[in-house]
Amino acid sequence: MTPFRRCILTLLFLLPLFPLAAQEDAVRPLDERLTDYDYPFPTKVYSFQSQLQDLEMVYMDVTPPRFNGKTALLLHGKNFPSAYWESTIKLLLDQGYRVIAPDQVGFGKSSKPQQYQFTFHQLAHNTRWLLYSLRIDSAVVVGHSMGGMVATRFALMYPETTESLILVNPIGLEDWKLKVPYQSVDEWYEGELKKDYASIREYQQKNYYDGNWKSAYDPWVNVLAGWAISEDYAYVAWDAALTYDMIFTQPVVYEFSQLQVPTVLILGTRDRTALGKPLVGEEVRKTLGRYDQLGKTIVGQIPDGTLIELEGLGHLPHIEDFARFAKALKQALPH
Repeated sequence: MTPFRRCILTLLFLLPLFPLAAQEDAVRPLDERLTDYDYPFPTKVYSFQSQLQDLEMVYMDVTPPRFNGKTALLLHGKNFPSAYWESTIKLLLDQGYRVIAPDQVGFGKSSKPQQYQFTFHQLAHNTRWLLYSLRIDSAVVVGHSMGGMVATRFALMYPETTESLILVNPIGLEDWKLKVPYQSVDEWYEGELKKDYASIREYQQKNYYDGNWKSAYDPWVNVLAGWAISEDYAYVAWDAALTYDMIFTQPVVYEFSQLQVPTVLILGTRDRTALGKPLVGEEVRKTLGRYDQLGKTIVGQIPDGTLIELEGLGHLPHIEDFARFAKALKQALPH
């Protein structure tokens, strides 16, 4: 092989890496409260006391031009701030909904307490008091990923406040403890400290988007990667470890039959998200996160349940293909 040909082949190999390197260079450090990170709508602060601590929940409260008298409560996933609801908020505003989109304690722009008993009950309780402070008595509750577990717990605790429940690729449709060995908070923490831009993007590209990538996906890598290079990252990582433990040890899957409200599952069936997959062998791993099967199983347990499957979409249908998600969400909203 001539030197010229070898040079050309080397360049062809490296070209796909250039956009990745450029994108990584664009990441900037973000403090634990995302102080310099703009959300798509103005944010407000709900200050309260919990577990002997003064805490703050940051939230977006957006009012439509033509209010239909209904409120939608949007609950984010573990790896995302509430900012990723931007397109969903705009759709709901067009439908006449007032929209409340909080960052849970430990996430996004909200407080990052280092000694906090994270439970889904506590997060649901905090969220109910946020609504109470805003004089909101009832809401359509929409939860994605981990937010689906928060939303389910909220609906179980406060059915009188939940007009309907919409779960978008929620985690917690199975009990991972039955197949996955326990990992301590300290082990989760050590894993979080090892994360960087490359590992975060690799995980999202493989697990969320079936190996594909668009520039529209960049913000949800950049916010996590910005934390990872911040002086505050230890605080963020510790809360991430605490909430991993919450997710693993506090299943909601055994209580879907107790839901008293109309419930719609919107599921991208390509999704294979499950906690602890690296901790098990290949044969067990294949059985986890089978959203193409879990939806049919779970909807049969819900007294007033409906399943909307989005074939070919993964864990983030509202990011991956908003047009298809929007159609499903409009169908799921109360009529």
